[in-house]
Amino acid sequence: MNADFINITPENLANEHLCCIIRSKVTHPGIEAKRQWLTDRLTEGHVFRKLNAKATVFIEYAPLETAWVPIVGDNYIYLYCLWVLGDYKGKGYAKSLLEYCVADAKAKGKSGICILGSTKQKAWLSDQSFAKRFGFEVVDTTDNGYELLALSFDGTTPKFAQNVKIQEINNKELTIYYSMQCPFVYQTIEVLRQYCDTHDIPASLIQVDTLQKAKELPCVFNNWAVFYKGRFETVNLLSVENLKRILKK
Repeated sequence: MNADFINITPENLANEHLCCIIRSKVTHPGIEAKRQWLTDRLTEGHVFRKLNAKATVFIEYAPLETAWVPIVGDNYIYLYCLWVLGDYKGKGYAKSLLEYCVADAKAKGKSGICILGSTKQKAWLSDQSFAKRFGFEVVDTTDNGYELLALSFDGTTPKFAQNVKIQEINNKELTIYYSMQCPFVYQTIEVLRQYCDTHDIPASLIQVDTLQKAKELPCVFNNWAVFYKGRFETVNLLSVENLKRILKK
């Protein structure tokens, strides 16, 4: 497949669109937050590769050691996101992007690639059935249905950090951990903040702004995690309607 792809670099970061929210004129604050987040990540080996078109067709991954997720392992790549949207689906772009990631990992002498999944496909997670067709296998699980999938090149496997299995916090009010890795997070967190303020709902909205904070979270995390009444609820970004359902529990 001779598609025209481009990798985001420190040199082109300011001028390239970042796929998820594409605007020609009005700057979106979520995109600018993501752009700032990427500024530091690119120097750590983070890869953002996209179709060179005005489209949502991209893959994003990083060395597991510097990936903002509570997953541990030696010499692995963590795949944050693989997304192909709209008219571009079904044309082989996802396959091409994942093949690039695999080839890149092997060229760098990595032990394999891992990705967050679940026993039942959840929103805001890449399609794990697609990953399994490439040979990814479940190597670790949580008791609430999340899975860690890995494509191992040498027989070694990563695992969830031990703290992931806790899935509880002392704070009983609505608590959301988030990072600016996803452009949709900025707008989502502001909508929920306003809703909670307007309806006098106690809430702790905690930005995960360092690698250490991400590695130490007491639950699975891809850029978002929700707790209520001290219990872990979801990694899905929330609409107000979804939040209402959680608050009824």
